[in-house]
Amino acid sequence: MRLSYIPPTEITPEQRSLYDDMKAGIAAKYSAFKTIREDGAILGPWSAWLHEPELGAAIWSVTKAMTRFRHLPEPVRQIVILVVGSRFKAAYEIYAHSVVAKSAGITDEQLATILAGQRPPDLTEAGGLAYDAAFALLGGGVLASPIYEKALALFGRHGVNELIYLVGHYCFVSITLNGFDIPVPGDEPA
Repeated sequence: MRLSYIPPTEITPEQRSLYDDMKAGIAAKYSAFKTIREDGAILGPWSAWLHEPELGAAIWSVTKAMTRFRHLPEPVRQIVILVVGSRFKAAYEIYAHSVVAKSAGITDEQLATILAGQRPPDLTEAGGLAYDAAFALLGGGVLASPIYEKALALFGRHGVNELIYLVGHYCFVSITLNGFDIPVPGDEPA
């Protein structure tokens, strides 16, 4: 880990409002996996964002907006996020969203296949299209018109927008996790 976790006793005045907002938001939304250490230090990508409170506040604001901007079914959202996390091999992202995906109905076999970088054969039409679109976007270049048009027909304008924004946002989250070598809970330093 390249940035230390910051326990509440070491939070600077500049970091305080961001820490308080992130802690409250994380506790309200992300209870299915470990996000906060026993001493109150925030884990995951949020721990990195706290080191640069001005930039971190902007990123956290986008994260909260992405959490509220929901037009896709939850299993579809999780497939997109897992395709990104597995592409980047972002350990904390895979850890966290594997838990969320299972609670959204993604099977163990589907999860294992996605994490292996492959498309599960038994995805729903929406899940398969989400996988294909996310995978294509991660390959670079313009999203092919047939995938885009099919997504538009299936998910609507806001759903397609959400899918594209999810890929971009979770690319950023994954890069943050990998760049700062942020571990999964249990592997983090004391």
